[in-house]
Amino acid sequence: MSVSSILAAVSPLASEVPNRLDPVQLFLDADIVVQLVMAGLLLASIWVWTIIVSFSMRIAKARNSSVEFEREFFGRDDIDGVLNGRRGDSAAARVASAGLGELKRSTKSKTIDAEATRERIAVAMSGQVASEADSLAERLNFLATTGSVAPFVGLFGTVWGIMNSFFQIGEQQNSSLAVVAPGISEALFATAIGLFAAIPAVIAYNRFSHRVNSFEARLQRFADRLHAELSRGLDNH
Repeated sequence: MSVSSILAAVSPLASEVPNRLDPVQLFLDADIVVQLVMAGLLLASIWVWTIIVSFSMRIAKARNSSVEFEREFFGRDDIDGVLNGRRGDSAAARVASAGLGELKRSTKSKTIDAEATRERIAVAMSGQVASEADSLAERLNFLATTGSVAPFVGLFGTVWGIMNSFFQIGEQQNSSLAVVAPGISEALFATAIGLFAAIPAVIAYNRFSHRVNSFEARLQRFADRLHAELSRGLDNH
């Protein structure tokens, strides 16, 4: 056999060997259990990015509307007029509404206990501040869960894929790299997807938790300032 005929026979085989990783093909060639792990992690990753985008827009809107309300609220003497027009428009407006509502309920009677009224106003506004923070942070638990669990789910897929590769070695009684490598590649791909879902989730959770805490602190400062204003009004009664 001539050299040219040998090269002609080998060249088709060489052309079939992939020269780069194909994620889609790795997924299609994987075991059904590994495929389920990959699919679950991909869905989790999509949901993580959905939360990241939606929360970024939501926290920005909440902060801007509260800043605008605070500026208008303390810049005008007609507090009730400002509040009536924007009672549910922003978190700060709802905090102010809680405080003023408690003030009106506590001052209905002829005899007013100023100290008890101050305490009830503070409790009402602090409770509303906590409620606003909890409402913002309610979807962040998924980010925390994904960040901590996704790597282990991916690792489960990897372990299962490697076990399947060893099973193939036993079935074919051949321990060559050509037999083991495809299964191990598919298995390691599951870990890669787990990290792909977990890393953005952890970063986003830490960043968004800081922003929620910062927003809660801002609302609490607004509540404290309003409480001081209402306390001065009670001193005049």
